[in-house]
Amino acid sequence: MGSPKQSSTSRTARIEEMRRAEKARERRTRIITVAASVVVVAGLVAGGVVLVQSQSDDDGGSSASGNSKNSGQFDTGKDGVRKWKGTLGRDHVTKAVDYPVSPPVGGDHNPVWMNCNGDVYTDEINNTNAVHSLEHGAVWVTYNADADKADVDALAAKVKKTPYTLMSPVDDQQDPIMLTAWGHQRTVTGADDPDVDAFLQKFVQGAQTPEPGAACTNGLSK
Repeated sequence: MGSPKQSSTSRTARIEEMRRAEKARERRTRIITVAASVVVVAGLVAGGVVLVQSQSDDDGGSSASGNSKNSGQFDTGKDGVRKWKGTLGRDHVTKAVDYPVSPPVGGDHNPVWMNCNGDVYTDEINNTNAVHSLEHGAVWVTYNADADKADVDALAAKVKKTPYTLMSPVDDQQDPIMLTAWGHQRTVTGADDPDVDAFLQKFVQGAQTPEPGAACTNGLSK
């Protein structure tokens, strides 16, 4: 049997060894905890990026997706018709679209078109529905508060006789009376302006129509 001194020394050694082992376990635990935290934080950051990107994509596809797709400007021809030089989106969206001009000449639009079989609307209509009508080859006759009532009435009578047309007020347009087709627009001086008939003849189901022959009925009536 060993002496009491040897037993005490051996016990002290064992205790010291246990302490070192415990410290080693604590270090390993801390390393594992830190590593796990880094992984969790990285996952959260990546998830946040994906979420933000997803939200951006959703907004772009249903709201102002048309914004970046509707870049460009007008080029005015000798006949006074302004032609849009640039891109016009054609996606179906369910939210409002911030069109660069009023009335809009095209771009992303509501899945449902405004009826445009000679339909006359006395109140403002939703731009995104009207743009869908333009895609079908309709001409959109618009006016604001500065337009003469006699001209408005005469234009309404002409529209009612002309398939693939529609008419409505647009309060914020720059001129009293304007005619719009997909990618094209002009101002006219009144109902008896010869440019009215010229525009209708050229652009009702004209060569600019993205979807020729598409319906102008069974859409939205108001």
